[in-house]
Amino acid sequence: MFDVIIAGCGPTGAVLAAELRLHDVRVLVLEKETEPESFARIVGLHVRSLELLAMRGLLDRIRERGRQRPAGSYFAASDKPAPESLDSAYAYLLGIPQPVIVQLLEEHAATLGAEVRRGDAVTGLDQDDDGVTVELAGGEKLRARYLVGCDGGHSTVRKLLGVGFPGEPARNETLMGEMAAENVTTVGDRRVSIRPVGAGVYRVVVPAEGISDEPPTIEDFRGRLRALAGTDFGVHSPRWMSRFGDATRLAERYRVGRVLLAGDAAHIHPPIGGQGLNLGIQDAFNLGWKLAAQIRGWAPDTLLDTYQAERHPVAEDVLDNTRAQTELLAAGPGPQAVRRLFTRLMDFDEVNHYLTEKITATGIRYDFGAGPGLLGRRMPDIEVKQGNLYRLLHRGRGLLLDRTEHLTTGAWSDRVDQLTDPAAALDAPCVLLRPDGHVAWIGDDQRDLDAHLTLWFGKPVGTP
Repeated sequence: MFDVIIAGCGPTGAVLAAELRLHDVRVLVLEKETEPESFARIVGLHVRSLELLAMRGLLDRIRERGRQRPAGSYFAASDKPAPESLDSAYAYLLGIPQPVIVQLLEEHAATLGAEVRRGDAVTGLDQDDDGVTVELAGGEKLRARYLVGCDGGHSTVRKLLGVGFPGEPARNETLMGEMAAENVTTVGDRRVSIRPVGAGVYRVVVPAEGISDEPPTIEDFRGRLRALAGTDFGVHSPRWMSRFGDATRLAERYRVGRVLLAGDAAHIHPPIGGQGLNLGIQDAFNLGWKLAAQIRGWAPDTLLDTYQAERHPVAEDVLDNTRAQTELLAAGPGPQAVRRLFTRLMDFDEVNHYLTEKITATGIRYDFGAGPGLLGRRMPDIEVKQGNLYRLLHRGRGLLLDRTEHLTTGAWSDRVDQLTDPAAALDAPCVLLRPDGHVAWIGDDQRDLDAHLTLWFGKPVGTP
């Protein structure tokens, strides 16, 4: 019997598996595809995802395989520079081929001890008070204490659960691919994008003529380019081609008993702003330590419920901002007038900062009650006596950063680390960090700290 079975070995599933293995949870990842994707679609890792990867010591390895671009506001494809007030040591966009990031994350999970099986599709599930029975396409049945569906927008797990997936169906589709081109000139139509990716190959994005279930052809690209840009730029020899729609949907629930949803299984939206992969990775970092705590037996009663309470509103906000961006990119005179107004407003640093935080997920504040402005927010990677803060989060545990020199984690030291550093670059006496880097408590009183350690990390060792 496994502790957790994860359906889907994309970035969300791989990160979740690794997070669980940090806490010695026995994990099986089932991936229905026998081989990873072969086409090298470029995806972008935004600031918050880069921070989370740095917290686990993964960023240097991933950064070697990607290409950094200057930080900027990518809201509705704007070309504004990043706001000066963006507070992060990782204020850039990292472009990386999706197969590469999937491979690196899967290798990381496997190195930590996760078992990955390819060519196994989930076709059935049945849960009871003690666990979940998972049925595979070949008839094999497996047993686990929990099941997590990370199996994409057409999630089998979500459908088997009967969880509603309300929202809007696709109204428009977009063609995207990488291909050679011979006569690239300036494009006058904002809806058409043709950008070099190296060696005479270009990434082409163009609106499709309609909705279709068929994969696109090179003739589809040529026809749409001629119709909208007046030329097909001599495109040929595609590396890969795909189409995506603007469907926007959000699962009504992220948890039903012992089965949970994460990533695209829980939410889909247009790829405007490049938030989808990032949203899924961040789901996994939020869920991983909580599910591990539940399995290890020290989770407070309501801890696992905070996964939906925290991440569902974040997804709602992402869906709303992609809806807004879609309208701003529409071709009509009304949307274009609003777009021009938005462009001028983004010259104000406050507006640019607000919209950039929407894309980069650095503005998220979970509701931990009243308190200082940092409470519930991500902790930046500040300087401490050991170099930088995120190095201390590699093990996926909580962290007490104490500038007072008189506080302690005490009986919670088996799940919360401590750094006493009076000179830390922190405008607070002490902070308690969750494993995902969010600030769970700020103060200088040991009793108050103990209460919050209990709230987030359960009863202390030795307590019945």
